[in-house]
Amino acid sequence: MPSGNEKADLKAQERREFLSYVWGLGLALALTIVPFAMVKWGAMTPLAVLAVIGVLALVQIVVHFRFFLHISFRQKREDLQLLIFSALILSIMLAGTLWIMASLGLRMGMVQN
Repeated sequence: MPSGNEKADLKAQERREFLSYVWGLGLALALTIVPFAMVKWGAMTPLAVLAVIGVLALVQIVVHFRFFLHISFRQKREDLQLLIFSALILSIMLAGTLWIMASLGLRMGMVQN
């Protein structure tokens, strides 16, 4: 049976973890709402909006890794393997999407040879 100090430590750890999730949720919501607002209100040129959306997407990836997946970026081998595998999957998805969209655009006559 845990002693009083162990219970207090466990309670404090649970509170820290809960606050971590709350911070993560708040940051993820903000990083999602800001690009939608920028597009809705036309705050900048389309190229600048795309650049900001790309940067905020990368920041959101870091927020998800830190607050929800609990990856602390302290050079653990397992964390590094997870990051490399995630980058590989994302690059395959991005390259495949661009390839398919370019092919469809060419076949539909939207892109000239």
